Amino acid sequence: MTPRICIIDDDKIYQFTTKKIIANAGISGEVLVFSDAENALSFFQSEANNTSILPDIIFLDINMPFMDGWQFLEAIEPLLSKFPKQIQIYLVSSSVDDADTERAAKIPYVSGYIFKPFTKEKLLDSLAHLQS
Repeated sequence: MTPRICIIDDDKIYQFTTKKIIANAGISGEVLVFSDAENALSFFQSEANNTSILPDIIFLDINMPFMDGWQFLEAIEPLLSKFPKQIQIYLVSSSVDDADTERAAKIPYVSGYIFKPFTKEKLLDSLAHLQS
């Protein structure tokens, strides 16, 4: 399986290093990258029925300007049941605030919470859940 991966994060260095980690892990295929959640949401709204374009997994930053990860989750929730395939969503953050992890745990469509720095091991662990 070649998973389609989506990164939503405003940090260009994080985007670059995550793409390198994905490539170094031997994961081929297109990686969708969005620097802000609003553009990502527009993409998901316009491509909601396009199985070949939709990603299998989203790595979503919590802290972003304009629309943060929490707001993105609220906005995309009504779309999730309309997607022709299941998309796993992982929150990725440098925040170690228990309130964030507890909030994430209460959202049934969030697959997990990953603390930055993002590593190859964390990537492979999240992909293993995708394939099971």
